Amino acid sequence: MKTTYTLKDFNFEFDESLIAHTPAHPRDHARLLVYNRATKEITDSVFYKLNEFLPPETTLVVNNSKVEKARMLFGKKEVFVVQVMNNKTVEAMVRPGKKFKLGTTVDLADGISARVQAIQPDGLRVLEFNMNLDSPELDHFKLTPFPPYIHADESLAEEYQTVYAKPLGSKAAPTAGLHFTDELISSLKENRHSFEEVTLHVGLGTFAPVKTEHLDEHIMHSEHFIVQADVAARLAKTKHITAVGTTSVRVLESSFNTKKQPERLEGDTDIFITPGYSFKRVDSLITNFHLPESTLLMLVSAFMGYDEMMRVYKHAIKERYRFFSFGDAMLIV
Repeated sequence: MKTTYTLKDFNFEFDESLIAHTPAHPRDHARLLVYNRATKEITDSVFYKLNEFLPPETTLVVNNSKVEKARMLFGKKEVFVVQVMNNKTVEAMVRPGKKFKLGTTVDLADGISARVQAIQPDGLRVLEFNMNLDSPELDHFKLTPFPPYIHADESLAEEYQTVYAKPLGSKAAPTAGLHFTDELISSLKENRHSFEEVTLHVGLGTFAPVKTEHLDEHIMHSEHFIVQADVAARLAKTKHITAVGTTSVRVLESSFNTKKQPERLEGDTDIFITPGYSFKRVDSLITNFHLPESTLLMLVSAFMGYDEMMRVYKHAIKERYRFFSFGDAMLIV
């Protein structure tokens, strides 16, 4: 068994026709692949039967961050807000870059302009708009930041939010949670499972490719998380946790180094989980099927074992599971 992995180890042959461009209807009718780490058994099912496979009385930890309309499209000019600095100023990716030169005021639409105050080393622009960001005049230009591998379709904006989404702040949905409906959550609670909400605002780094062959040279993106005090107190006493999505894993593994932390937890995490990592708080995982060579795939590999991850993904491809944000789900127990 290998102990050191490089980027190419996480590549696999992939049929792009498996990319899901629309979600399942209803949400909980997505397919569900269940993998048992003890028996190495693979079971093909559907998400609304989740209760049949969850460990008894587990606590499902979900990320309640809500996707904000961070993409603004003004004809051929685009401003993708990475960070809001004040009510008029943002740090943003722009297109085309040659139109956004330092010190210039760029006309974006009738009565709407932005001045380029700075250009960061990574190419991001600091832009000051001529109106507040919550001005109604800007609403028409704001779009949901769908991932680059699916067709942008604003009619799907609500379906790109989890049913429990609350605080705005994410640039992408915590997609493992998209499969839950209010009815399914109620049913799981009736079956003695519990739910806890944490917040991790998903950043653009989620889509950042790993460019270094040696994984330890990759600089992981940082994301802001919050765990309220009452949630932290309950989680500290929880015997079994099922993380819903890799973002919940990042919160749990960054926050709960011990099982005795009752205080409110808030901070930024750049945790990079790769094979060999020892999980502290996550016992089971619900996740989607991820991009080749992605940090998300590496996290899943760390949780289920590299060889088994590759075997399961081959099975998923053969059985034509739907991949990525609107795709099908996997439960690892």
